[in-house]
Amino acid sequence: MGLLEIIVLGVALSADAFAVTISNTFVYASESHSRLMLMPLMFGLFQGLMPVAGYLLGGLAAEVIETYAGVITLVFLGLVGGNMIREGVCALRGAGEQDGPEEPGAGPVARRLTLVTVLAQAIATAIDAFAVGVSLRAQAVSVVVAAPIIALTTFLCCVVALALGRKLGEVLGDRAQVAGGIVLVLIGLKAFLA
Repeated sequence: MGLLEIIVLGVALSADAFAVTISNTFVYASESHSRLMLMPLMFGLFQGLMPVAGYLLGGLAAEVIETYAGVITLVFLGLVGGNMIREGVCALRGAGEQDGPEEPGAGPVARRLTLVTVLAQAIATAIDAFAVGVSLRAQAVSVVVAAPIIALTTFLCCVVALALGRKLGEVLGDRAQVAGGIVLVLIGLKAFLA
């Protein structure tokens, strides 16, 4: 497997992380740039570590993880996405029901992108990279070369997703949280049905 093939593999593996980054960026629009950069860092890190784990563990746990990867991804992303949808719908209803003057400090609650959320999403979007590690071992490809390239490719794709997410957030406005939650649930369903 050559360098170009590994880069293409990295881009393919980063697709879910790319979509989740866009979704999170417009949902958590009020977050600082440094906090949003946790996504490219964590997603890249896990996309790089999971092939190494798959390579090292070989066939030991590969079958179990491959069997339940879709379920795990659906549960992680379904819970986070479902919660985002629920909060977004409540916020949209609350915004439409305001008739009188607003009390000081009673504006919308700023949503925080927590490390726990980013970790759960990083794990959920990197599970398929474990299976790639198993296949790298079977093809005698150096994981020492492949894993950093996959990690860097994912990092760069997610940095691009940050910029796109900001633009989409401006277009979607108050509906961004609901749209983001729907995207996460759909990614989870795709992984479950694949």
